[in-house]
Amino acid sequence: MRILALGAFFVAALLSGCGSGVPGNSVADVAGNPLTTAALNHWMYVAAKGQALQSPGQPVIVPTDPPDFKGCIAQVRRQIPSLKSISDGTLKTDCGRLFSSLSSQVMDSLIKAYWYQAEAFRQHISVTDAAVQKAFNAAKQQQFSSEAQFQSYLASTGLTLADILFRFRVDQLYTKLLAKYPTTVSDAQIAAYYQTNIAQYGSQETRDIRVVLTKTAAQANAAKAALQGGASWNAVAKQYSTDPTTKSKGGLLSGVTKGQEDQALDQAAFSAPANKLLGPIQGQFGFYVFEVTKIKPATLQPLSKVSPLIKQTLLSRLQAAAQQAIDNRARKDWLRQTQCRSAYLMADCSGYKAPRASSSSSTTTATTS
Repeated sequence: MRILALGAFFVAALLSGCGSGVPGNSVADVAGNPLTTAALNHWMYVAAKGQALQSPGQPVIVPTDPPDFKGCIAQVRRQIPSLKSISDGTLKTDCGRLFSSLSSQVMDSLIKAYWYQAEAFRQHISVTDAAVQKAFNAAKQQQFSSEAQFQSYLASTGLTLADILFRFRVDQLYTKLLAKYPTTVSDAQIAAYYQTNIAQYGSQETRDIRVVLTKTAAQANAAKAALQGGASWNAVAKQYSTDPTTKSKGGLLSGVTKGQEDQALDQAAFSAPANKLLGPIQGQFGFYVFEVTKIKPATLQPLSKVSPLIKQTLLSRLQAAAQQAIDNRARKDWLRQTQCRSAYLMADCSGYKAPRASSSSSTTTATTS
């Protein structure tokens, strides 16, 4: 389920409001629909609780009241007495870092929840209270064995029942928006993907080859004669070979695939039978005497076996493309009508400019560790 936000949302106002200005009790306004400071702080608290659950014992600090962060500093002093010697300036800096981290992700989900609802309304998409309640009841029954367990979950996360129902509502609207885009994959598309990416579903033929590389044909013939006379590859390679890679390994090249070696050796070795001494042949670096000692045939999984995996891959791509299209459309239509207070500006706000990268580094104190 997508992490979406709870907040008062009036679709009619979205279509008629001009979005001029941000009310005094709000941090943002989407075409006349305010995102209140209280709603943002609530969801920042939920996000901070989620982080604390990942690190047991970590205090839940909600960085409120930017840019001075007086509320955050008071929380830190109240909840972490050991930091009483830390200056307000240092705590203000740490609260600012925590605010930047939490507020951006929370504002993103809150604002996008507004955008998705506006898009759904414009496309005449709706969900009933009964449908939302039914989906919630099914999920609750599946995930929680008792009411007490559910209430414990609410307490540990900071969520309310209204929060969760709103998430379900926006999630259902979003799912219906996705359904407007292609969601099926044909057999022809699967077959085309298989042919284009066929190397993913098999392995090339490989060969183990023993070689002696010499500078002259006479030296290569001498090496070949020694091998035919019963000398070992180790001895012959050590005596005659000029190849530093295989000279000390009995001339062995393991797991060679076609196209990997000197072209002359490659063509000869991949057309040769196993266990037959051949050469000399002249290549780019000299004269080769060689023997193929092992052939591992190429493998290929049939289309019928990998079709389900390919289908899932293509469906995932379709879904990702649909999600991107929805976000692009929402951003195009609603970004200019999304006004944010300066302290809360982020990528989903009109007029936002990304900060320049800083080369300076900073340390993190106990308030965020």
